[in-house]
Amino acid sequence: MSRHVAIVTDSTAYLPQRAIERHGITAVPLTVVLGDRALEEGTEISARSLATALQKRRPVTTSRPSPELFGEMYRRVAESGATGIVSLHLSSEFSGTYDAAVLAAKEAPVPVRVVDTGMVAMALGFCALSAAETAEAGGTVDDAVAAAEKRAASTSAYFYVDTLDYLRRGGRIGAAQALLGSALAVKPLLQLDNGRIELREKVRTAAKAIARLEEIVTERAGVSAVDIAVHHLAAPERATALADRLKERVPGLTELHVSEVGAVIGAHTGPGLLGAVVSPR
Repeated sequence: MSRHVAIVTDSTAYLPQRAIERHGITAVPLTVVLGDRALEEGTEISARSLATALQKRRPVTTSRPSPELFGEMYRRVAESGATGIVSLHLSSEFSGTYDAAVLAAKEAPVPVRVVDTGMVAMALGFCALSAAETAEAGGTVDDAVAAAEKRAASTSAYFYVDTLDYLRRGGRIGAAQALLGSALAVKPLLQLDNGRIELREKVRTAAKAIARLEEIVTERAGVSAVDIAVHHLAAPERATALADRLKERVPGLTELHVSEVGAVIGAHTGPGLLGAVVSPR
């Protein structure tokens, strides 16, 4: 990547490790609090361990990175030769991560532009990749920010969960919406909308909900060049099957990523999550 503009994001981008290494992106870890233990996402707790804890109904919460951790990361990046940093993060509706980055940026040794992308998972990851590619091509901090914001504006994220209970517990969806889903025994399809999780549709069975998710993603992808990410938590068969069908149905598919979400997002969605991010080129 350019030695002048560095890209920082956070662990909820769920970027493939090869992409992080190829583009020199720094991912600052969020924390999962399991019982009385605080564990860094990605290194100290796996998605599978998190899913097991949720299934056993153990108390799980999440926590933003501290401003001090961001400050340390910014210093490291500056010491590596960067003269400017673009710091891209998950929606501020979900976490205080953006606020922590803003605080740290004030004390950073080089200029830092902190961006609330309104995204999460690979919807955030694709923004980071666009910013990194722009920096590698010689773009300025402003250019990289513009590339990330343009990508965010065109990117959509949809997901299915077996229950809204985890989202309700974490305050990520209204109690009334969660109660409605439980009372009617429907399977919810959700989407990211202005940085928030919103109920898109209610479907009667899991099979019909997943089929409808496929239809929504296919329609949104259209025929132009598009990248897609399929995410899951403790549902690899669902994810593989959806990815295989999208390969057949999306003519403009450029890149397809299939991955299990990390512990932070998993803590709020619960096992059984199946999500898809559609990001036009």
